[in-house]
Amino acid sequence: MIPDKVPQEDVFHGSEDLKKTAHVCSFDKYKELYLKSVESPDEFWEDITKDFYWKTKHTGPFLDYNFDVTKGKIYIKCMEGASTNICYNLLDHNVHEKKLGEKVAFYWEGNEPGDELIVTYRELLQKVCQFANVLKSQGVKKGDRVSIYMPMVVELVVAMLACVRIGAVHSIVFAGFSAESLCERIMDSQCSLLITADGFYRGDKLINLKLLSDEALQKCRDKGFPVNKCIMLKHLSKGDDTSPGSQSPPAKRTCPGLQVNNKQQHQRFDDVPWNPEVDLCWLTLVGGASDKCEPEWCQSEDPLFILYTSGSTGKPKGVLHTVSGYMVYAAATFKLVFDYQPDDVYWCTADIGWITGHSYITYGPLANGATSVLFEGLPTYPDVGRMWAVVDKYRVTKFYTAPTAIRMLMKYGSEPVYKYKRDSLKILGTVGEPINPEAWQWYYTVVGERRCPIVDTFWQTETGGHVLTPLPAATPMKPGSATFPFFGVVPAILNESGEELEGPSEGYLVFKQPWPGVMRTVYGNHQRFETIYFQKFPGYYVTGDGCRRDEDGYYWITGRIDDMLNVSGHLLSTAEVESALVEHVSVAEAAVVGRPHPVKGESLYCFVTLTDGVTYNRALEAELKKQVREKIGAIATPDFIQNAPGLPKTRSGKIMRRVLRKIACDEHELGDISTLADSSVVEQLFQNRHCAAV
Repeated sequence: MIPDKVPQEDVFHGSEDLKKTAHVCSFDKYKELYLKSVESPDEFWEDITKDFYWKTKHTGPFLDYNFDVTKGKIYIKCMEGASTNICYNLLDHNVHEKKLGEKVAFYWEGNEPGDELIVTYRELLQKVCQFANVLKSQGVKKGDRVSIYMPMVVELVVAMLACVRIGAVHSIVFAGFSAESLCERIMDSQCSLLITADGFYRGDKLINLKLLSDEALQKCRDKGFPVNKCIMLKHLSKGDDTSPGSQSPPAKRTCPGLQVNNKQQHQRFDDVPWNPEVDLCWLTLVGGASDKCEPEWCQSEDPLFILYTSGSTGKPKGVLHTVSGYMVYAAATFKLVFDYQPDDVYWCTADIGWITGHSYITYGPLANGATSVLFEGLPTYPDVGRMWAVVDKYRVTKFYTAPTAIRMLMKYGSEPVYKYKRDSLKILGTVGEPINPEAWQWYYTVVGERRCPIVDTFWQTETGGHVLTPLPAATPMKPGSATFPFFGVVPAILNESGEELEGPSEGYLVFKQPWPGVMRTVYGNHQRFETIYFQKFPGYYVTGDGCRRDEDGYYWITGRIDDMLNVSGHLLSTAEVESALVEHVSVAEAAVVGRPHPVKGESLYCFVTLTDGVTYNRALEAELKKQVREKIGAIATPDFIQNAPGLPKTRSGKIMRRVLRKIACDEHELGDISTLADSSVVEQLFQNRHCAAV
């Protein structure tokens, strides 16, 4: 599986200085450790678990599993019999045993330059204990689900770790999602409490988060699932502090060390909806809470968190991760993929509302005692040099971002990058989607000045952490390739018949055995878990992605095989967007496909068939885009909507999406369309496309 030798031409290598201190210093060392991880997994992972505190030790094999649906129920179990608490390992263990209490856990950088906050490990532990006691005072107990809908502030980390400390299960919803999406996730996970904020700015755009939260909770009530408690953080609002139950809007937040430029005071706002029967003020609650809270000791396979990701049926999947395996895997991948060293300052630009933020802003870095930058803003606000200004300000050494951000910044050229030194950078990383070779080269040459290796990581919400990735000092890099598997991960490429392909080949990417961080189920629907990930090819975990392996054994992700789109690194379901479109009274049918986009990777191209008597015009197009934004969120806003009097269908009524993808890209070589029920539809769609001047 792993080649004996790697090519010496057309590849890029890490610096010799990096190799001197790296955890994995050569390709030979990688091969040695990889073989140990797949041939003697118990021994390999046991070495890693020694870094953590265990209330009780596990018994039996490190991993126990069944991947074959023909042999019974699918299951994955890790370290059965062990008990621990992740919050204890991330905070208490670092503060008390490792003596890292005064070390910076987070440099918080707000939306506006000058908004900043420094939080040490000791301070973070105190804040988490206080809020854990708040949750307990509101009746939250082990196993309860708590929904979190917050901007990128330190209190988001506090809220999630407070849940973990008492054994509650957090379900974080990205703050860019709509009220409808929040409602759907609250109801599916049966959350008993919502934690939110008044609002936040994304660049110069105000997001009134509390208004959206109230709308979502009303939708829950209308559907028969009342959530009667909502804790709100005062992030932007003005006024004096108020007690729970007051009719008045609560005050702006007051975090120790937070400095706000006077010129930015216009950003604070007072229009905060407040329902004294439901709403509780974060600041008031923590003000009366003790900063001591004993952790709840959890079994290895107790649920840790639920995170929703788009599903091909249109209904989001509640991906469930459990305690010990996820902790060990997030910590190990962070340490080895970013070659974490104690003096590093690490910055992942993702949002905690996605899995990248879970694993590589919160759990992985804190488990290693790392110092991280937590960033609320945008890469282009207030100017296109913001990211590099932040790198210089905090002397960032390890930088992890999305190809979308890289391509966006490429548009402005190298001058905004060269205005800043960036001499602290040692390792660069990419996440969320495959990076095209041109963007890789720009990132490597301009941002990293040809001295920083790039870890191009492939993984999913479901995998919990990196599964295909270079190691910065060990793996020769090919621009655009995710290279080789991480330790314990055994990939394979299958053809449509489920046969394993050897050597250079292309097909379905699957995995043959579990690793500690893989998801355990879809919350509340294990049958769906088995159907989506294990039914197509029994005996394998099916990623849903296509993959190519080249003559040197390198893996290249070719994109989603099912009806999913990757827009700016965010996975969207075509069915979910189609469902939002057809809810409009003017739309009889809709079909959504992806079209290549120079910045976002893929853009949403929608075909809509209107009901009789309705005329397509720009006003209707604007209504439809608004409908999708409100149902799903701004990230799902269609880039183009085309009037489609008919859709290309087979005689059995199935929409031929590959034909629609060709039309969206104005490509007339359609391949075999002999199964089309009415081929004239295709010509009509091409004509409509050109009339609209796409």
